[in-house]
Amino acid sequence: MSRNDPVTAPPVCEPEIRTIAMPKDTNPSGDIFGGWLMAQMDLAGSIVATRHARGRVATAAVNGMSFLKPVFVGDEVSLYAKLLKTGRTSITVAVEAWRRERFSEERIQVTEATFVYVAIDEQRQPRPVPV
Repeated sequence: MSRNDPVTAPPVCEPEIRTIAMPKDTNPSGDIFGGWLMAQMDLAGSIVATRHARGRVATAAVNGMSFLKPVFVGDEVSLYAKLLKTGRTSITVAVEAWRRERFSEERIQVTEATFVYVAIDEQRQPRPVPV
Protein backbone atom coordinates (compact mmCIF):
# COMPACT_ATOMS: atom_id res chain seq x y z
CA MET A 1 0.00 0.00 0.00
CA SER A 2 3.00 2.28 0.24
CA ARG A 3 3.04 4.92 -2.49
CA ASN A 4 5.54 7.39 -3.91
CA ASP A 5 2.93 9.81 -5.26
CA PRO A 6 0.82 12.08 -3.04
CA VAL A 7 -2.13 10.13 -1.72
CA THR A 8 -5.51 11.70 -2.28
CA ALA A 9 -7.97 8.93 -1.46
CA PRO A 10 -8.04 5.99 0.92
CA PRO A 11 -8.06 2.42 -0.43
CA VAL A 12 -11.34 1.37 -2.01
CA CYS A 13 -11.74 -1.60 0.35
CA GLU A 14 -13.54 -1.46 3.70
CA PRO A 15 -11.35 -0.54 6.68
CA GLU A 16 -10.50 -3.31 9.14
CA ILE A 17 -11.14 -0.86 12.00
CA ARG A 18 -12.84 2.52 12.30
CA THR A 19 -12.49 4.37 15.63
CA ILE A 20 -12.63 7.85 17.15
CA ALA A 21 -9.58 9.55 18.68
CA MET A 22 -10.59 10.45 22.24
CA PRO A 23 -9.14 12.84 24.88
CA LYS A 24 -7.76 9.85 26.85
CA ASP A 25 -5.54 9.06 23.84
CA THR A 26 -3.60 12.35 24.08
CA ASN A 27 -0.40 13.59 25.68
CA PRO A 28 -0.42 16.61 28.08
CA SER A 29 -0.31 18.97 25.07
CA GLY A 30 -3.54 17.51 23.67
CA ASP A 31 -1.96 15.69 20.71
CA ILE A 32 -2.86 12.08 19.95
CA PHE A 33 -0.10 9.70 21.06
CA GLY A 34 1.77 8.02 18.22
CA GLY A 35 1.72 4.87 20.35
CA TRP A 36 -2.10 4.89 20.40
CA LEU A 37 -2.17 5.12 16.62
CA MET A 38 0.45 2.39 16.31
CA ALA A 39 -1.61 0.11 18.59
CA GLN A 40 -4.69 0.65 16.41
CA MET A 41 -2.63 -0.20 13.34
CA ASP A 42 -1.31 -3.36 15.01
CA LEU A 43 -4.88 -4.42 15.77
CA ALA A 44 -5.95 -3.83 12.15
CA GLY A 45 -2.98 -5.77 10.80
CA SER A 46 -3.57 -8.61 13.23
CA ILE A 47 -7.15 -9.00 11.97
CA VAL A 48 -5.81 -9.76 8.49
CA ALA A 49 -2.97 -11.96 9.82
CA THR A 50 -5.23 -13.95 12.17
CA ARG A 51 -7.73 -14.59 9.40
CA HIS A 52 -4.98 -15.74 7.04
CA ALA A 53 -3.22 -17.87 9.70
CA ARG A 54 -6.58 -19.35 10.77
CA GLY A 55 -5.48 -18.93 14.35
CA ARG A 56 -3.40 -16.99 16.81
CA VAL A 57 -0.58 -14.68 15.73
CA ALA A 58 2.01 -12.56 17.54
CA THR A 59 3.49 -9.28 16.34
CA ALA A 60 7.15 -9.85 15.46
CA ALA A 61 8.18 -6.55 13.83
CA VAL A 62 7.04 -3.17 12.59
CA ASN A 63 8.93 -1.86 9.58
CA GLY A 64 8.94 1.54 7.93
CA MET A 65 6.56 3.43 10.23
CA SER A 66 6.05 6.95 8.91
CA PHE A 67 3.92 9.57 10.66
CA LEU A 68 2.75 11.82 7.83
CA LYS A 69 0.11 14.03 9.49
CA PRO A 70 -1.29 14.47 13.01
CA VAL A 71 -4.53 13.02 14.39
CA PHE A 72 -6.73 15.24 16.57
CA VAL A 73 -9.29 14.53 19.29
CA GLY A 74 -12.64 13.74 17.68
CA ASP A 75 -11.16 12.59 14.37
CA GLU A 76 -12.51 9.38 12.89
CA VAL A 77 -9.55 7.09 12.20
CA SER A 78 -9.93 4.37 9.56
CA LEU A 79 -7.33 1.61 9.37
CA TYR A 80 -6.81 -0.32 6.15
CA ALA A 81 -4.74 -3.52 6.07
CA LYS A 82 -3.55 -5.60 3.14
CA LEU A 83 -1.75 -8.95 3.11
CA LEU A 84 1.62 -8.51 1.38
CA LYS A 85 3.27 -11.92 1.73
CA THR A 86 3.54 -15.07 3.77
CA GLY A 87 6.52 -17.13 4.80
CA ARG A 88 6.63 -20.51 6.48
CA THR A 89 5.46 -19.07 9.83
CA SER A 90 5.29 -15.32 9.09
CA ILE A 91 2.67 -13.02 7.60
CA THR A 92 3.51 -9.50 6.38
CA VAL A 93 0.71 -6.91 6.33
CA ALA A 94 0.74 -3.29 5.09
CA VAL A 95 -1.39 -0.93 7.18
CA GLU A 96 -2.52 2.62 6.43
CA ALA A 97 -4.29 5.00 8.81
CA TRP A 98 -6.56 7.77 7.52
CA ARG A 99 -8.28 10.54 9.49
CA ARG A 100 -11.54 12.35 8.86
CA GLU A 101 -12.52 15.42 10.84
CA ARG A 102 -15.90 15.08 12.54
CA PHE A 103 -17.68 17.63 10.36
CA SER A 104 -15.92 16.97 7.06
CA GLU A 105 -15.82 14.29 4.40
CA GLU A 106 -12.17 14.94 3.52
CA ARG A 107 -9.90 12.02 4.36
CA ILE A 108 -6.18 12.46 4.98
CA GLN A 109 -3.60 9.69 5.27
CA VAL A 110 -1.79 10.09 8.60
CA THR A 111 0.57 7.11 8.72
CA GLU A 112 1.55 3.80 7.21
CA ALA A 113 3.71 0.85 8.23
CA THR A 114 4.45 -2.77 7.49
CA PHE A 115 3.75 -5.27 10.28
CA VAL A 116 5.17 -8.80 10.48
CA TYR A 117 3.24 -11.41 12.46
CA VAL A 118 4.18 -14.98 13.35
CA ALA A 119 1.56 -17.72 13.49
CA ILE A 120 1.73 -19.40 16.91
CA ASP A 121 0.25 -22.50 18.51
CA GLU A 122 -1.34 -23.04 21.93
CA GLN A 123 2.12 -23.07 23.56
CA ARG A 124 2.95 -19.75 21.87
CA GLN A 125 5.49 -21.44 19.60
CA PRO A 126 5.78 -20.65 15.87
CA ARG A 127 3.68 -22.87 13.64
CA PRO A 128 3.38 -23.13 9.85
CA VAL A 129 0.95 -20.79 8.12
CA PRO A 130 -1.74 -22.82 6.30
CA VAL A 131 -1.51 -22.80 2.51
